[in-house]
Formats: sequence, structure tokens, C-alpha cells
Amino acid sequence: MKRLFALAVLALVAAGPSVADAQSGRPVLGFGEDRGRGAQAPLSQVLRNLAARYPGRHLNTTTGDYGGRPAYFVQWQMENGRVVVFVVDAESGQVIGRQGG
Repeated sequence: MKRLFALAVLALVAAGPSVADAQSGRPVLGFGEDRGRGAQAPLSQVLRNLAARYPGRHLNTTTGDYGGRPAYFVQWQMENGRVVVFVVDAESGQVIGRQGG
């Protein structure tokens, strides 16, 4: 049941703020150099930083936009078993939001 809840939270976070493609009107969930953004922080570095601050384990990561910024949505299981979704700015690597836990 906890796993189902965690997946539902992740889906809601990922479906949050997004940018629509001006030509097609479809949401744009990916990001990168083609959107005029800067370089993104390596996911391995983001995961190391999270592990240093929040003991637990990495479950899943998706990418998308959060408030117009490229972001990683990192699903993390804390030591106590609770699942948290960290929203991490993909350019700076800084945690900018947190859901659950």
C-alpha cells in the first residue's frame, strides 16, 4: 500500500507545473540544451548529496519542469521506511521541494 501511495505522489508531482510547447500545445516534460537551459547537474552527484543529508535509498527518478525550472523528481525511501519525493533543481542540484515523508 505504501508503494502504491508513493507512486501516486510521484505521478502527481511529475504532473505538476509544466511548460507547453508553443507550436503543438502539448506539455513538455523533458529539458536540455534544446530548450535554451544551462548544463544540468549529474544525477549521480544529486543522489550522493541526498544520501549524505537523508539516510535511506534511491527508488526512482524522473525529470520534468517545476515552476518553469528543469527538475529531477527523486523518489527516496528514508531509513524509517517512509517514501519522500525530493524536487531537485536540475541545474544547481539544490533541493527546491519535498513531498511526503
